[in-house]
Amino acid sequence: LDNAMAWARPDFLLVNGTNVFLYPEGRSLDFPATVTVTTHPGWQVVTSMHSGGAPRTYREANYHDLVDMPFFIGRMDVDSAQISGKWTRFASYPAGSFQGRMRDSLAKRISRVIPAESAVLGETPWDTYSILMIFDASFGGGSALEHQSSHVGVYTPFLGTPGADTILTSITAHEIFHAWNVKRLRPADLVPYRYSASQPTTWLWVSEGITDYYADVALARAGVLDSTAFINAMLSNMQTVGAAPPTALEDASLSTWIHPKDGSGYIYYPKGSLTGFMLDIMIRDASDNARSLDGVMRELYQSTYKRGRGFTGAEWWATVRQAAGGRDFAEFNARYVDGRDPYPWATVLPLAGLRYVVDSVQQARLGISSNADSTGVHVMEVTAGGVAEAAGVHVGDQLISVGGVQVQNAAWATRFRQLYDGKVGVDVPITVRRAGQTVSLMGKSRTVPVANERIEFDRNASPRAVRIRNGIIRGS
Repeated sequence: LDNAMAWARPDFLLVNGTNVFLYPEGRSLDFPATVTVTTHPGWQVVTSMHSGGAPRTYREANYHDLVDMPFFIGRMDVDSAQISGKWTRFASYPAGSFQGRMRDSLAKRISRVIPAESAVLGETPWDTYSILMIFDASFGGGSALEHQSSHVGVYTPFLGTPGADTILTSITAHEIFHAWNVKRLRPADLVPYRYSASQPTTWLWVSEGITDYYADVALARAGVLDSTAFINAMLSNMQTVGAAPPTALEDASLSTWIHPKDGSGYIYYPKGSLTGFMLDIMIRDASDNARSLDGVMRELYQSTYKRGRGFTGAEWWATVRQAAGGRDFAEFNARYVDGRDPYPWATVLPLAGLRYVVDSVQQARLGISSNADSTGVHVMEVTAGGVAEAAGVHVGDQLISVGGVQVQNAAWATRFRQLYDGKVGVDVPITVRRAGQTVSLMGKSRTVPVANERIEFDRNASPRAVRIRNGIIRGS
């Protein structure tokens, strides 16, 4: 399944315009187009394309708009609601795959998220927004692709279950914010769209990363995430970035086109989000919370998109500088966007009444690398000097149990650490399967120092810092 392609099943058709509608080479793309859908009477058609005045007839004023309006055609579940004075459609395929309480929950959450996002840019720019969802058991995870008044998502059914629904809401919030940031407000490198050649840009950290930031911000302002969950989302991004090779944001932004193999691909999402978070704090601190990154996005939206063009790097930093009361961000850009310096959380977070804390804890480790497959969990490497080596574990052994914990998948390690963290010299019974035989071994527990990172709300924060923190989370 591919949300960027056009494909069909016996009861369904996904149409992406760039795959279906041809354009005349060498001629202007500013020509009107009409699309008529002829299909089974009982099937439904969902698109954000404007009505053409006749049943199942649609029109757009130019080729760019024509190909940016995907269609769902077939048997599916469809609901509509007015949000921020505009219609929002929820369409899911296959019929019956996403219903009941979870569907209602997503609709209620999005009814709060859209107003929070609209408030950042100052308008709701569509006539109708279509949330187009495909659920398929063969698909792992979730993937969505933005369009100017809709998005197409393909998801594992697990994301439509209790406990995973916040992930689905987050993806949806991200894609909806793209209706402003990328589909309308976008770097000059991407204006106008070209269909015959790639358009690399070093600004995906804004287009994708800051979109990710505002998805989390909107979830917090909409009450989907509480303040602790929002801060933990920022912490998760910090940990993701910390585990990746040091990579300049401008370089990372090009990974969509060059596909690096060093683990830095797509790091512009979490690192770009963190850059937005840091800029938001610094702008609010410089203005005593009178201005923010919200204002930067809104000003650029008005001064570039509304005038039919994209923003340049000089315009981005000039708008940031103006919002921060004239503060120069040249060093910031050189160190944290064009450079690879670690972010200064120890000095930036206190400006928002937050503390970055790193504790060293003694964590139990068995001393192996393992791999789980359909036959079980197998030892791939044994660390010298570890518990497993001393007990006699071999590469190739299948783990059956460790310390009384049954080993059925990768989750066993978490339970093992819960039982043995902080304990040294305690017996650790280990059962393995080796050459068709069950072998019982015994080791002695050991621990290693591990950094435990967290972000805390500073109880001694100044009133100014508290205003900044509340301004980010509440939108004030």
